Amino acid sequence: MKVTILLIWVLRLVAAVILLQTLFFKFSAAPESVALFTKLGMEPWGRIGTGALELIASILILFPRTTGWGAGLAAGLMAGALFFHLNGTLGLKWYGDYSLFTYAAIVFICSVILAWIFRFQVLSVFGVRPKAIKA
Repeated sequence: MKVTILLIWVLRLVAAVILLQTLFFKFSAAPESVALFTKLGMEPWGRIGTGALELIASILILFPRTTGWGAGLAAGLMAGALFFHLNGTLGLKWYGDYSLFTYAAIVFICSVILAWIFRFQVLSVFGVRPKAIKA
């Protein structure tokens, strides 16, 4: 049981820390971030909007009662990021390295795992309850 809780916290922290550390570049209008969103045709509203959503997702992920919601939001945001990397718009390499693609993939994987673990947290809002396991 303790290993599971530790694993969940590692997934939460990895996803949240990566999301939070990229906010500095988005909110400070770092040249790399401005260039990226300009190439996507989403500057400045896309940069600031995704930054705000990533901030919300990282906060939700860190609180156990809202982890499922934050993980779902983060997975959606990172699916969009991965789409733009993989469809050729940005490519896997941006500004000389693969770090943005790698970080997006790591956050996506962590978020999908967390969203699966906490799926009933989100579904309970819609009245869905987990079924008892029959022995």
